[in-house]
Amino acid sequence: MVNLDYLKELLIISIILSAFSCTFVQKTKGMLRKSKYICIYSLIINILFGIIFCMSFTTIKFPDSIWIGLFSFLGADSVYKTLDKKLLSYSDISKRKKEKSTKN
Repeated sequence: MVNLDYLKELLIISIILSAFSCTFVQKTKGMLRKSKYICIYSLIINILFGIIFCMSFTTIKFPDSIWIGLFSFLGADSVYKTLDKKLLSYSDISKRKKEKSTKN
């Protein structure tokens, strides 16, 4: 039988983690050369943040921390949709980067 209380705990942690990882990905996605890598980059960041967050602040074991990272990655889509028009797209970041380099 599914332990619903434990699943709720994992989902709550992944919601909190999603806010951090979404912000981190938004701030660092300008380093990527192509926008097609953002999804893979986001998945890796969410998994890493899930593992680090769980090992630092909870008693959740390693396999479950990977699930938290995955839940966080899947939930990030809804966070991005909520923040739509408030976040810069990859092309906007690239344009700003080029404008700064041409000014200097």
